[in-house]
Amino acid sequence: MSSSHSTTSLSLLNRLRDPADGDAWARLARVYSGLLSAWFAAAGLQPADREDLTQDALAVVLRQMPDFQHCGRPGAFRAWLRGIATNLLREYWRARPAAQADSILVELADPGSGLNRAWNEEHERHVLAGLLDLARPEFAESTWQAFRRTGFDGKPARQVAEELGLTVNAVLIAKSRVLARLRALAAGLLD
Repeated sequence: MSSSHSTTSLSLLNRLRDPADGDAWARLARVYSGLLSAWFAAAGLQPADREDLTQDALAVVLRQMPDFQHCGRPGAFRAWLRGIATNLLREYWRARPAAQADSILVELADPGSGLNRAWNEEHERHVLAGLLDLARPEFAESTWQAFRRTGFDGKPARQVAEELGLTVNAVLIAKSRVLARLRALAAGLLD
């Protein structure tokens, strides 16, 4: 692994409390920008408005992160971020009234709504994709392929070992190393 991604006992959320930690903020932006943009697209915003609100949401996170208290409940950060996005949407629609604004805001507030469930699923997909993008450069191609083929494609380690010219043990170790790194990167994100 590269030295810029050294293992630390602090979660990304704890590192984000320091506005000077550029690496932590870059990671958060990389993982969450696409998610926020997708959320704003689901709310019917045009691309330029989505981009503006995504930047606004990240700016709010930057300002409010020192005050964020993770209660230990699964989904706490996701709910906090969704609250920020919802408030930004309220402000946006207050300035530009739209017919669908009220119904979307009501759905966002309802934990059982289809839109709320879709946002939660989108959160998981975007965070995973962002984590994979962050981790990918840290591994040799054979290690990454062993992980992908066993972890995502569901192929047996023996088959992957034969395809890649590795031992079964090397495939299992590769998968384990990548999963361990993903868990370290995910600390505080997949909550």
